[in-house]
Amino acid sequence: MKEVAFPKLPSPVDQVQNAQEFIGFATLPEQVHRKSVKRGFDFTLMVVGESGLGKSTLINSLFLTDLYKDRKVPTGESLVEKTVTIEKKTIEIEERGVKLRLTVVDTPGFGDAVNCEEGWKTVERYVDEQFNKFFQDESGLNRKNIQDHRVHCCLYFVPPYGHGLRQMDVEFMRRLHRKVNIVPVIAKSDTLTKPEINKLKSNIMNDIETHKIKIYQFPECDSDEDEDFKQQDRELKASIPFAVIGSNCVIEVAGKKMRGRQYPWGIVEVENTAHCDFVKLRTMLISTHMQDMKEVTQDIHYENFRAQCISQMQQVALKERNKLKRESAANFDTVGDADRLLQQKDEEIRRMQEMLNQMQEKLKESGKEPAVSLALDPGKRDSVVNV
Repeated sequence: MKEVAFPKLPSPVDQVQNAQEFIGFATLPEQVHRKSVKRGFDFTLMVVGESGLGKSTLINSLFLTDLYKDRKVPTGESLVEKTVTIEKKTIEIEERGVKLRLTVVDTPGFGDAVNCEEGWKTVERYVDEQFNKFFQDESGLNRKNIQDHRVHCCLYFVPPYGHGLRQMDVEFMRRLHRKVNIVPVIAKSDTLTKPEINKLKSNIMNDIETHKIKIYQFPECDSDEDEDFKQQDRELKASIPFAVIGSNCVIEVAGKKMRGRQYPWGIVEVENTAHCDFVKLRTMLISTHMQDMKEVTQDIHYENFRAQCISQMQQVALKERNKLKRESAANFDTVGDADRLLQQKDEEIRRMQEMLNQMQEKLKESGKEPAVSLALDPGKRDSVVNV
């Protein structure tokens, strides 16, 4: 007799395991990715530094665009009493289907005037205005279409001809380091040699530590990250402040096109890590830490501003409440004074009535009738009745 092999039915344990394999929550990252790509990303970058340090050129080199086509070079006479202004430009960049709305906030006039003591006030006012605008939108009714124009990163350009941070640089960082992520940058580093760059970096970091300035801190790598990412993170941390070179010119050398600057003694390549830290800055700013800067702005800088606003609102409400209490107490005291005056008058009327009664009794005892009888009614004060 031929045996028939029946298919083996899965056990209850196998059924549960198979069901767990097809729950579907493993697609959550894909859902978030599709939604984020469809919505797009926002990033606001502020550049601060005096004129002539190559801020515009560096921004154009970072994002491969030309934001300042019609900019005119200011004359020396116009810079004598130049005030700090805010110039904002927004462009949309798309790369591999991902859209980025980049807002670059420039501060022309910073450090150009003869007196630069209060150059930081305009920048601080702008940062606070963006925080306040986001706070008002967040507290309003329409919270779905909030536009985020908060400053997520501030590239502060340090001139290469100094020996460290100037007093103007220190004052700016001290005023803004708790409101925005500050990334110091050494401009035009091709004017310095390698030993000079290393010495200037060391002096800048010593000044930052001496004045207790908190620049943007790189997050620590997780233990499960691969060794290449950890090595890259260590190199980025060691490169602060970044010594950068910007150029929009494409130079062909030995049949190879590259962006750089050509001098009589040679060519400086912008994207060569042996020449400058441009690639490291671009990697940190765009590829690895852009989202972290946005989270630090939201979770730390904006939350501090929000807590301060709520505290001020509570203090104003408390002052109004105390004022109402004082006014009500004053009104109560006025009513109480009127009642006390009425009570004193009633007591006085009763004493006069008693005195009159005593006088009438004495007259009766002496056998004489009173000619006049005074009736004082507490309910009808100051009334005299002749009988």
